[in-house]
Amino acid sequence: MLDIQNHDNEIRELRLARPPVNALNPEMVETLLEAVRSAQTDGTRALVLSGRPGLFSAGLDVPELLKLDRDGMVGFWNGLFGLLEALARSPIPVATAITGHSPAGGTVIAMFSDYRIQAEGDFKLGLNEVQVGLVVPPVIHRALVRLIGPYPAERHLVAGQMIAAERALEIGLVDELQPADQVVSRAVDWCRTHLALPQHSMLATRALCRADLGALFDDPKALDADGFAEFWFRDETQATLKGMVEKLKKK
Repeated sequence: MLDIQNHDNEIRELRLARPPVNALNPEMVETLLEAVRSAQTDGTRALVLSGRPGLFSAGLDVPELLKLDRDGMVGFWNGLFGLLEALARSPIPVATAITGHSPAGGTVIAMFSDYRIQAEGDFKLGLNEVQVGLVVPPVIHRALVRLIGPYPAERHLVAGQMIAAERALEIGLVDELQPADQVVSRAVDWCRTHLALPQHSMLATRALCRADLGALFDDPKALDADGFAEFWFRDETQATLKGMVEKLKKK
């Protein structure tokens, strides 16, 4: 589920590798969380998250998640929150190389890293939960507000529309665009630049600036896995999700 590569023996790339679309299921989330935690404790000095050419992650694996019961769904969502918290509180810099399309959960993962580099081209990303009948949890809403501001976040979330890479750059959802074949190398170079700085001051300043992001996970109400599971199992939500899956099967 992950291809792992080390650069300069100090920068670790975790490449999502769950065909066909790197969708997030319980096993994928657990595998990625374990890899992130391992890198944070084994001497690795920076992380790069990446995907396959043309696609970072398609977000939640809805067909598989629809098979879970309520306890399974709560467990999955708590696992996803654990991954996001590990990124938010990471003691080492994390750059995300968004190698192509990145709807919903793919964008969410990138939001909790330090820096986001998006592939140029006809790629779209964003939080389209409303379009598929879901509501983002408060912690993800607050992280988006932190990144792009309250009103842009409101407009983006309520419409639930995927946006083009260029628009994502304009509103601050990503930090820069690069040719698709250079996204990963640019992410590695971003890490190298930060590792070349005096580490005691860079890491202390980074911790100061990201403290509010990590603190989002201090509030149990901002997580609300039980509330998300309750909404997930509403009749109207299930009908919308199942309808979306049927449309995908016909493509």
